[in-house]
Amino acid sequence: MTVNEFPRGAALLADPLRNKGTAFSLRERADHGLDGLLPAAVETLDEQADRAYEAFRGYDKPLNRHIYLRQLQDTNEILFHRLVTRHLEEMLPVVYTPTVGEACRRFSEIYRRPRGLFLSYEDRHRFREILRNRPHPDVDVIVVTDGQRILGLGDQGVGGMGIPIGKLSLYTAIGGVHPARTLPILLDAGTDNEELLADPHYLGRRERRVTGSAYDELVESLVAAVEAELPGTLLQWEDFATAHARPILTRYQDRLLTFNDDIQGTAAVALGALTTATTVAGTRLTDQRIVILGAGSAAVGVADMIRTAMTDEGLSPDEARSRFWFVDVDGLLTASRDGLSEEQRVYARDDEQESYGLAEVVRRTEPTVLIGLSTAKNAFTEDIVRQMASACERPVIFPLSNPTSHAEADPADLARWTNGKVLVATGSPFPPLKTDGREVPVAQANNVYVFPAIGLAVTAARATRVTDRMMVAAARAVGRCAARSATDDAIPAPLLPPLGEMRDAAREIAVAAGMAAVEDGVAPHATEDELRAAVERAQWTPQYER
Repeated sequence: MTVNEFPRGAALLADPLRNKGTAFSLRERADHGLDGLLPAAVETLDEQADRAYEAFRGYDKPLNRHIYLRQLQDTNEILFHRLVTRHLEEMLPVVYTPTVGEACRRFSEIYRRPRGLFLSYEDRHRFREILRNRPHPDVDVIVVTDGQRILGLGDQGVGGMGIPIGKLSLYTAIGGVHPARTLPILLDAGTDNEELLADPHYLGRRERRVTGSAYDELVESLVAAVEAELPGTLLQWEDFATAHARPILTRYQDRLLTFNDDIQGTAAVALGALTTATTVAGTRLTDQRIVILGAGSAAVGVADMIRTAMTDEGLSPDEARSRFWFVDVDGLLTASRDGLSEEQRVYARDDEQESYGLAEVVRRTEPTVLIGLSTAKNAFTEDIVRQMASACERPVIFPLSNPTSHAEADPADLARWTNGKVLVATGSPFPPLKTDGREVPVAQANNVYVFPAIGLAVTAARATRVTDRMMVAAARAVGRCAARSATDDAIPAPLLPPLGEMRDAAREIAVAAGMAAVEDGVAPHATEDELRAAVERAQWTPQYER
């Protein structure tokens, strides 16, 4: 871009991707009509980040910190990402879960400035035209939600836009996808949330959700518009209801570059943590007996990915399937039960007739792994956990439901009930465990371990599809990164890499996923060294252009 095309004065300061604020040099201020519009001091990016961090710490409530960061992002994207990458572990729960849940719930109240695209049902025949209104022409990653199943909070309507915005911030902060090449989309099908429909300040489509063929038409309109306007762009589905999530993924995963993070991302992180846990416990993945509380799309996705890994390690498909017991609100999934989806029926037990509850399932099956994706707070009771620990030397327990208020158990309780033997990973952040007078971090099985790396992988490898083997490769790479980060005195051993090191780990995970893409024939041929170099080139770093 030439100097004549570059915005000047107040327009430059209003452009979050070009604004340097007080980091504009005296020469730049003179060249771009900024004299008098900024204080006299000229700061470096790191000095700005120090000052912004102090401002961030000045807010005592997580939601207020979230609002501050969003305003900073809308003012100066490079400073925002420098700040987040420098304090990733501290800011991750503010930028994303659990704080983003409250931001979604109060979206209409705290809304300040538009970001991304809002696509309403009534405009479905104009989606291609509307997509041309995107802020930047070239897009590598789209995250889209319809706001129907936001974390464990249910239907948040237009407030669901907070999820794609937060998610894409992490694609950039961790994966290094350039912020100008990301696009959050809210597919506004309406809402069935009575509080939102009655709220005079609600900013979304004030109608009940479209369903059936009308909903399918809405989704197809989006996909067709993306195919026409942004072919080759990664389209990630986020927080769609169980009834829609799996069918959408099945319908489109072989048609375009797409994946569902709730199904595949959650599964990959769970598999990565489980891989590490089996190593620590001195057991094999193929020997595990796995009970899963919750039978939604995310839970089934976790089982599918673990089952794929089990077959890769030698089990037959039927043997792998037999290692799982699913329990939902009505009890054990059995073959005799009506109303199961096709995906759920894969795991329905044909050797049981009675749909007994979780406690009885644990007593009868003596599981080695207990995974929660139910949003049922404290469902992993002391009696259930002690029963499991009585038959298993190192019980693996993953209460993965989000946000924290919906977790199936508190890690501190799990450690106490198992005499410190538990191998635990959670879906939301928890305080460190105190073991032998020292603090041990709790592994957070956050999808952030995988989805930013998948974005980096498909960009660097020029992949045309996201395959199951790519996700399994990513999961195993997560486990390898965790093993490398472990130290002799880290007891219990971390099941996942430290969040503060995730930007480095993302490169390793991206290389693994990219190599799987090459092997699956969905990316051009490349050696591992060539792919590693491509990943290094593709990972954007937040710094000002000179």
